[in-house]
Amino acid sequence: MAIKTATDATFEDVVLHSDKPALVDFWAAWCGPCKLVAPEMEKLAAKYEGSIDVVKVDVDANPGLSRAFNILSIPTIAFFAPGKQPMGVVGFRPAEQLEAQFGLPQYAQAPAAAATTDSGESASSNAA
Repeated sequence: MAIKTATDATFEDVVLHSDKPALVDFWAAWCGPCKLVAPEMEKLAAKYEGSIDVVKVDVDANPGLSRAFNILSIPTIAFFAPGKQPMGVVGFRPAEQLEAQFGLPQYAQAPAAAATTDSGESASSNAA
């Protein structure tokens, strides 16, 4: 459930060169709505652990990233999938809305498939 932190210096390695999709929270300590986003990001980090990296970027400490991604309002939540253009939303959204907006459930299919196989085996064992 670990949320990663990226900086101007580490963003490329942590997010852009990762083999996993990343959900990035551009925030600042003084931002009230950003405080509402934090627990939603924690929920998503727990739910998609191993499938999607959840990353926080403090825009005040990392102005280069704010400029590079044209972050004009915060909180901005951006989704970076390998090989695709990033998508983003501005403002507070509950975890469920972020999942729907970015199509996150499709990235959790591998772990979910393993769980289904396990329960499927259990079900067939019970039937036998």
